[in-house]
Amino acid sequence: MRDVGFAVLLAGLLGTAAAEARPVAFADRVPDGSAAIVLPLAAKDDLAVRAASLDTAARDAVGRALDAAAFDYKANSTLVLRGVGAWQQIVVIGAKGGLTPAGLQDIGGLAARETVSADGPVALLASGLAPGVADAAADLAVGADLGGYSFDRYKTPPQTPRAVGRDAPLTVVGAAGAQRYAAQGRALVEGVTLVRDLISEPSNVKYPEVIVERVREAFKGVAKVRIEALGVPEMEKLGMGAILSVGKGSTRPPRMLIVEYRGGGSEAPLVLAGKGITFDSGGISLKPGAGMWRMRTDMAGAATVVGTVLSLAKSGAPVNVVAVAALAENMPDGGATRPGDVVKAYNGKTIEVTNTDAEGRLVLADAVSYAEARFNPAAIVDIATLTGAVGGALGDDYAGLFSRHDALAAQLTAAGKTAGEPLWQLPLHPAYAETMSSGVADILNSAENGRPGAGLGAHFIGAFVKPETPWAHLDVAYTVWTDKALPTAPKGAVGYGVRLLDAFARNWKPVPRAAGEGGR
Repeated sequence: MRDVGFAVLLAGLLGTAAAEARPVAFADRVPDGSAAIVLPLAAKDDLAVRAASLDTAARDAVGRALDAAAFDYKANSTLVLRGVGAWQQIVVIGAKGGLTPAGLQDIGGLAARETVSADGPVALLASGLAPGVADAAADLAVGADLGGYSFDRYKTPPQTPRAVGRDAPLTVVGAAGAQRYAAQGRALVEGVTLVRDLISEPSNVKYPEVIVERVREAFKGVAKVRIEALGVPEMEKLGMGAILSVGKGSTRPPRMLIVEYRGGGSEAPLVLAGKGITFDSGGISLKPGAGMWRMRTDMAGAATVVGTVLSLAKSGAPVNVVAVAALAENMPDGGATRPGDVVKAYNGKTIEVTNTDAEGRLVLADAVSYAEARFNPAAIVDIATLTGAVGGALGDDYAGLFSRHDALAAQLTAAGKTAGEPLWQLPLHPAYAETMSSGVADILNSAENGRPGAGLGAHFIGAFVKPETPWAHLDVAYTVWTDKALPTAPKGAVGYGVRLLDAFARNWKPVPRAAGEGGR
């Protein structure tokens, strides 16, 4: 039962809204009274086109500043000028190298970030910026929304009131795309924002029950959506011993959250399954104390799958998709699962738990096997902050991709490239089965030698999906949080995976059901 005093604290904390980004607008000309101008330039010659609305003296001043700074025009380079003409700021953003939708979002994000202190409207001059990209303004606007995000609900409000002009619009000038932004782009931003908010919340505020409540609130009024949350009694009846074993050490009971969106007729749905460990102490296999605070991010996979469905549903995408969020808190109290215990998953497979810190794969074992049996999906994609090993292989430049189905892996890789959230496919070698074999159960949850860690974790999850079912695993442990500001994300939660999975679902092509097609 929830503590009453804590419930009051929780209500107060959740009721404190984070600061909003500037609203985004669209226009054919620079709004009157603009305080800042943003110029994306691939070369100095672009000034004549992009800055045509500026007076000659201002254009010449910008040109001289570019020469004096030896500006390289490379993507994401910036030059901030002050005291030119009537504007508080003129911001130049490099656009060399060909502009993709993801590149345009980066420009929009930088435009928002570099003009956050401007006291008045901001104009992003985009005329002729990306002639080969349809609806370029929509991507610029999405980037501006994402780049203007902040999570500050726990900071003491400043004594000095916020300047009114800092809430004035950022207007995209001279590029088509307002309609697509309204129909699709804004919903994508809401999906990413939900993920960032959930990841950023401290774990004394978020736990399985609260995430369920927050997701229900986010989907309130959205058509063609059905939400269900399985509690402990329901999961016990279904035989979900894996997720239940993870939650045994916490006073906050686990939940299996299911968000189903039917926008695509009678076709079999895509299932997106996410690891949702609201805090991971490691359980009895306790983690080192240094850096343990980051384990509040261990529910990023669960947040990502529900954020993706929010984006698809709010934009009315013609797809069927189900998010399954396996939510639990991994703590080490007297009732916690011990190393050496044997538990049984939903599909009847038994698991020898040799390491309670390999808990994400346990909750996903029940999530994917249950989703496969209940929904008979066209494909299953799970996403999880699963292993530190994936960072040793790929750093934070790529998330790891594992799949037995090459056609599925190819679609995910293409979606990641489009979204600017790249994946790198790693192998699923048959030898992993022997490494993960148990003397007392069907499978180990963690091997003694632990190598290759990311591949072994992927193999474990795949063991709970039938070989013929198209399945892929995304290990995103090093991409969901950033210690440096990115063009479309401040320091902190990135919201990685929503843009990727949104693009994947919208462009989905059925994959043949066949065992052992790929993965080597």
